[in-house]
Amino acid sequence: MTDKEVLLKIHHLKAYFPVKRKSMKEAKKVVKAVDDISIDIFRGETLGIVGESGSGKSTFGRAILKLVEPTAGEILYKGQAIHHLKGSELQKYRNQMQMIFQDPFASLNPRMRIGAIIDEHNGFTIAINERAA
Repeated sequence: MTDKEVLLKIHHLKAYFPVKRKSMKEAKKVVKAVDDISIDIFRGETLGIVGESGSGKSTFGRAILKLVEPTAGEILYKGQAIHHLKGSELQKYRNQMQMIFQDPFASLNPRMRIGAIIDEHNGFTIAINERAA
């Protein structure tokens, strides 16, 4: 095995949610919570997501953990697609991931520069359990 092993590959991930229409004549609308994200997470890496409220950070994490069904795209864990996982297989996959949410009001220090704050991963972090991986 090499240090550059891709543990989690996310390819063109989308998560759209329908917006309730006021009338049948009104065109269908969707909220594009996650719109075409692709990323590789390598063994030993941690992914930190930072963004404004309502920007799709939590939905992105929930889609990775298959807590919401993506509208489109592919998620591969150790080279295997996760879209078919159910029951105990899905639980085993989820047990190897962790979303860590941070309260910005508790974690933002006005004395720190924004770059230093971002380095601390304010937002949420996806961590992959190395021992299980």
